[in-house]
Amino acid sequence: MRLHGKTAIVTGAGSGFGAGIAEKFAAEGATVMVADINLNAAQTIAEPIGAVAQHVDVSRDSSVAEMIGAAQALSGRIDILVNNAGVTHLPQAMDHVSEEEFDQVFAVNAKSVFLTARHLVPLLKRQRSGAILNIASTAGVSPRPNLNWYNASKGWMITATKAMAVELAPFNIRVNALNPVAGETPLLASFMGEDTPEMRAKFLATIPLGRFSTPQDMGHAASFLCSDEASMITGVALEVDGGRCI
Repeated sequence: MRLHGKTAIVTGAGSGFGAGIAEKFAAEGATVMVADINLNAAQTIAEPIGAVAQHVDVSRDSSVAEMIGAAQALSGRIDILVNNAGVTHLPQAMDHVSEEEFDQVFAVNAKSVFLTARHLVPLLKRQRSGAILNIASTAGVSPRPNLNWYNASKGWMITATKAMAVELAPFNIRVNALNPVAGETPLLASFMGEDTPEMRAKFLATIPLGRFSTPQDMGHAASFLCSDEASMITGVALEVDGGRCI
């Protein structure tokens, strides 16, 4: 119960890594808001774990503000935010990606971090405590060809994490990131271009431990970094990647 008494928001928690993180947080005693653009998916994850479902479009200021307000109303404070919502473009040459695809990737993967900080950081400063966890990617450390702008958005997130950590440290607010390798999530097929046994084998050959990241892997790492056990850890981008970036 390392998160007992804490209130946490997890965005993009209606499936994949976000769902695994929300489930682990609830098991560790946190009051959890499962936030997702797909409210039905959020409710499916939230109900069995005793969490609260919330619709959010993390690329829209008014929607993020509504989410933060609803989370604060749960217990009067917010202790943890996990910026997990993310999208990618299909694998293709960088000059073939449309402007609309580029804008969506940066709106969801980068602008969302700005918007949640804009609405949450003042509250955390008043509390003089809090933990923010950004779900980045090994793509931001060791980029793959044909995912150029997705890679760039995750590299941005890693840099933002470190900059936020330095600026917010005087307020006892910690900011860290996780860098998962591709996992069993709805985005896997998009990363690979097509989900076939051959493409999976090719992908897995780049991971020394020989398997994809799982939602449970992410939940375990996230619960530690957001707990008081990690009170001396800030500005870290922890690779949960089976050795992919070695």
